[in-house]
Amino acid sequence: MMGRPVTLCTGQWADMTIDELAAKASKWGYEGLELACWGEHIDVYKAADDQKYCDDILNTLKKNNMNLYAISNHLAGQLVCDLNDDERTDAFAPEQFAGDAEGKRRWAVETMIKTAHAAKNFGVDVVNGFTGSSIWHLVYDFPPTSKKMIDDGYAYFAEMWNPILDVFDDLGIKFALEVHPGEIAFDLFSAKRALEAIENRPAFGFNFDPSHLVWQMVDPVAFIYEFSNRIYHVHMKDTALQLNGRSGILSSNLEFGHKDRGWDFRSLGHGDVNFEEIIRAFNHIGYEGPLSVEWEDCGMEREFGAEEACAFVKNINFSPSNISFDAAFDKENA
Repeated sequence: MMGRPVTLCTGQWADMTIDELAAKASKWGYEGLELACWGEHIDVYKAADDQKYCDDILNTLKKNNMNLYAISNHLAGQLVCDLNDDERTDAFAPEQFAGDAEGKRRWAVETMIKTAHAAKNFGVDVVNGFTGSSIWHLVYDFPPTSKKMIDDGYAYFAEMWNPILDVFDDLGIKFALEVHPGEIAFDLFSAKRALEAIENRPAFGFNFDPSHLVWQMVDPVAFIYEFSNRIYHVHMKDTALQLNGRSGILSSNLEFGHKDRGWDFRSLGHGDVNFEEIIRAFNHIGYEGPLSVEWEDCGMEREFGAEEACAFVKNINFSPSNISFDAAFDKENA
């Protein structure tokens, strides 16, 4: 078996304590958790300043035979570059910043810096998350969008994130952006542009999640090969196109789980993602980091799904061959 550990992202399980979730995940077969910095799983400010707090969490995992390989702070990361100009993001920051776009932004920058310190105290070297984007709303060029508007968006991303990444560099931590609609990078071209904007600094890479590429009709395997040295973490999540001639990939403003959406997330193995080709690509590029199940499927009971997903990943997590299949015919070396 390949040494890539199979872990569970806790973001969708924030209603459970770490102790309760770790016990369940261990029973389901997971080897670790990817702890989210929202809900009750990690208080970033405590983790950044209190080693004992971090050690207590690590001990909770250890007693359930679980490890920690990465932490995630998607919500605070989103507020760094998001316009923050409506109520959708109010819940991501403390209540006193509701309706205050720049207040949310200042809090987000401070929190992402604290997250790097928290990662250091936890002994992990990757933080997953979002960046937000000041130009995502311009994705469709009407009213007409000028080149300068897009250029300014990438420049703003660099302006906001370079000081954060300076701290990540100082601490030896990498930030892994989950390439995702709503972020500065959402496909191959925008990912390349984001890297160029920050002059390809090594502190910034990607949390590869094929589910967000497939419904956009972007090839996840092409992404792996394009950014083979920038994949710092992996989310295992499936998605299914449900195009019925009445809806498209913009989802028709229908909620997740609605039968008429043009696409929806699926538990692993129940959608359109070709995970075998993804694993083969990982073998080619030498990715040996975690495979973290981010479980989202409105049509399936989640504990059943999480256990089944763990088994699915372990079954597909094969190693590359260390010998050519036709080596047996090589008489000189027989």
